[in-house]
Amino acid sequence: MRERLTAIEAERAQLHQAAGEAALDDDQQARWEELDTEEADVRDQLAEAERRNRVAASRARWSTAQISRQVTPFDGTDVTRMSPRETVDRARAALGADDQSTEHLADGQRSRLERLLQTRNDNVDGVQLARRLLVTEDPDYREAFMRLVSRNTPVLTPEQSRAVQRYEEYRAMSIGSDPGGGYGVPVLIDPTIILTGQGSPNDFFNLARVETITTDAWKGVSSAGVTWQFRQEAAAASDNSPTLAQPTVPVHRADGYIPYSLEVDQDYPGFAGEMTTLLGEGYSELLVSKFTNGTGTNEPTGITTALNGTSSAVPTVAGGAISAADINDLWAALPIRYRNARAAWMGSTDVNNAVQQLGASNNNSAFTVDFTAEGVLVLKGRRFYLNDYFDALPAGVGAADLAVIGDWRNFLIAQRAGMSIELIPHVFNAAGTLTVPTGQRAWFAWARVGSDSINDAGFRMLQNKPT
Repeated sequence: MRERLTAIEAERAQLHQAAGEAALDDDQQARWEELDTEEADVRDQLAEAERRNRVAASRARWSTAQISRQVTPFDGTDVTRMSPRETVDRARAALGADDQSTEHLADGQRSRLERLLQTRNDNVDGVQLARRLLVTEDPDYREAFMRLVSRNTPVLTPEQSRAVQRYEEYRAMSIGSDPGGGYGVPVLIDPTIILTGQGSPNDFFNLARVETITTDAWKGVSSAGVTWQFRQEAAAASDNSPTLAQPTVPVHRADGYIPYSLEVDQDYPGFAGEMTTLLGEGYSELLVSKFTNGTGTNEPTGITTALNGTSSAVPTVAGGAISAADINDLWAALPIRYRNARAAWMGSTDVNNAVQQLGASNNNSAFTVDFTAEGVLVLKGRRFYLNDYFDALPAGVGAADLAVIGDWRNFLIAQRAGMSIELIPHVFNAAGTLTVPTGQRAWFAWARVGSDSINDAGFRMLQNKPT
């Protein structure tokens, strides 16, 4: 991987030397962007390989004479009596276990959990998350959880009953505990903890700043920055102290009704993978809707809601139409410090198609793509992400939020760690004059999540001309 990085740098040097003082031509520019993308991928792979080596080296220490005993993740010890260090060590040992409970995790999910367990600040307490992992990933609890959420009258062994009791004790002492009821989803299949952008249709998880918290709201600090200036010799300095603000993103309850076939709870070897899919898909679809248009009242604040009525909203030149001038004006309106590598566009397929049509005329400066391509995936050198929860282009004047460009690290998603489930034993359906079971069970699941723009200046939103 390091050799490939060296080769990429060498090829870029050749492209630069070939161009000299002139701008790169289209082929050179395209190749340069391909190299940038490949470099980012290789660096991610290299970082993951190095992380695995560190974990392997750390685990190897347990076989040396310097360590008296190996950490045992699950031995029934009361997690409330463990020291913070012991709690985290046991949780990391469980995460490193190579068995059925972890085989469904992608490398990115493992890395994310590893970081969360070692994080401790005002918004997330890795020790509390470690306690949750230890009580819900205990083999007795996992077996009990499977029975409790798949059978109407489950019979638990004494060990399984004690494992469920340990979870109830953990929940009672956790910070900002959720209302009682339901059974806690084991951490390694809990979407509020392991859901990431990789493999998810929700591009917000790829773009936005995502924080997993163990409190009821994310609290941060923001500032417009310190103003610098030049002065003459020996001139007194002025007070340039920045004005600090504390943006907050509260979390709200999201719940879902999830039917599933009787066969799912019989397929124990694939239970974790099945649960991850069933819990994650509907949850992710709800979130992408609310991250786009959520009102902020009993639900997340969507990006369009956050930018509406602010100076970041820019109208089109004409109602019911998008022109090259609209794209250029929106890009120019975004402060240059936010036109960085993290900047990206987002809008509906309909708006994307309208932008694609800008290349239908002989105006080569507005050329986008032809019909062989999926859509306008790059504008001004930045990726265009499709999201059909954005408004389509109206036929004339009228309110519509068409597209957003900006540095999405200024949009924050806060997920409170932990999802709970209750079982609905049988799903019934009307069949003529009879109400009959469908051969399905269902879960009623709930979690807490919030979102908001924490810096509106980092975005510009294209709106249809209102009048």
